[in-house]
Amino acid sequence: MQAINKARVDNLLAGLAQFGATAEGITRLGYSALDREAQNWLLRQVADLGLTMREDAVGNVFLRREGTEPQLPPVACGSHLDTVIHGGAYDGMCGVVGALEALYMLKDESLTRSIEVIIFRAEESSRFGFATMGSKLMTGLATPVSLNKSAKKGDISFIEALRQWGCDPDKYTKAVLQQGCYSSFSELHIEQGKVLEETKHQIGIVHNIAAPTRFKLYVQGMADHSGATPMGMRRDALVAAAKLILAVNEIATNEKEHGTVGTVGVVEVEPGSINVVPGAVTLWVDVRGVDCASIERTLAAVRQQADVVAAADGVTITWEMLTADKLVALSGALAQQSETICRELGYSYLHMNSGAGHDAMNMAKLAPATMIFIPCRGGISHNPAEFAKSEDICRGVEVLAHILLREANKR
Repeated sequence: MQAINKARVDNLLAGLAQFGATAEGITRLGYSALDREAQNWLLRQVADLGLTMREDAVGNVFLRREGTEPQLPPVACGSHLDTVIHGGAYDGMCGVVGALEALYMLKDESLTRSIEVIIFRAEESSRFGFATMGSKLMTGLATPVSLNKSAKKGDISFIEALRQWGCDPDKYTKAVLQQGCYSSFSELHIEQGKVLEETKHQIGIVHNIAAPTRFKLYVQGMADHSGATPMGMRRDALVAAAKLILAVNEIATNEKEHGTVGTVGVVEVEPGSINVVPGAVTLWVDVRGVDCASIERTLAAVRQQADVVAAADGVTITWEMLTADKLVALSGALAQQSETICRELGYSYLHMNSGAGHDAMNMAKLAPATMIFIPCRGGISHNPAEFAKSEDICRGVEVLAHILLREANKR
C-alpha cells in the first residue's frame, strides 16, 4: 500500500472549500450550480486515478476502480459535497476526499472486488427540508414526490431541481438499487461532536446512527394592526410559537440523560411586517436520539404542550410530519474489523454512536455498513469554524484504506 499523500488531501479539501465560500461560511446547497461546479473540479483533480464514472437517475455519482473479478458485488464508500447554509469545509468532504485518497493508496494493490466511491446528492436538509436525499432515493426509502413538499420559500421545488440537474423525476426508479448489490459500505466523517477530542481518542468506530424525526408546526392566529389592537385582544401566532420553541427546548432537556435532542431550526413568520401582529408562523422541528422510547416521550410532550398553548392563546396549531426515521444499527463485524485495523496501526479508538444522520444509515439497507469518525475541533460542525486537523484526517483515511483493502479481497 502506498503512503498517504497529505499534501494532496489538504489541497483537495482547500480547493473544494472555495466553491460557495463567503465571509459567513461555505454555502453549497444540494443540486445547485455550485454543487456541480465543485464536483466537476474534484473529478478533474483525480482524473489520473483512471476511474470509470456513471451518474444515476437522481444525480448520485459513482466512481469505480475495477477489480479482477468485476462480476462480484463491489465494495462501496463515499459521502457528500453539499453543505448547510454558512457551513464548514469538512462535513462530507472528508468522506469523499478520503475515499479517493484511499484509492490512490491502493493504486498498486491487486483487488478482487471493484471499489466504488459514491458522491451522494443533497445529504444536508438545508435546501429541501429532507436529509440524505440521494441515498434515500437510491435505496428506495423515498420518492421524488415524497421529498417534494418542503421547499424553502423563494426556492424551486425538489422535482424542479431534479429537472434542472438533468434528471427525469419520472424515471427515478432506475436509480433504486437492491439489497446485496454491494458487499459492504464504509463512510469516513468528522465526528461533529466533542467526544473524541475530550477523551483524546484518534478514531471513532460507529455502532448506531440516530435518525431524525422532523415535522412542521403550523400556528394560525390573527393578523391585526399592531397599534390599534389591544394586548388582551390579540391572537399573536408568533407569541404562541415562541412558547412552543421554549417548550421543545425544555422537553428535550428533560430527556438529555437518554441522549435525545430537540431543535427548532427554522421560523417562518407571516406577514412579516413590523406594524402587523403576526397571523401565522411555521416552525421546523428536529428531534433525534438513540433511545426510541425517549423520542416517543418527547413527541408526546410536544403535542401536549401544543394543545395547551393553542387553548391559552386562542390559536390553532397543526402538525405535518416530514420524516420519522428509526435508529440504524451498523455492522458489528465491520466495527470489529476496524478495531483490529486501529490496533495494527497503533491508533487509539473508541466505540460510539452517532447523534447525526449520515448516508451510511440508508446504505445499511443494501449492505453491511460502517462509519469511521475523526475528531473535529470543539465538536463544532455546520458552522464556518468547523475544523479537523490534517493529521487526524489522514489517520482516518489510512484506516479507511485498510478497510477497503480487506473488503475488496474478500471472496
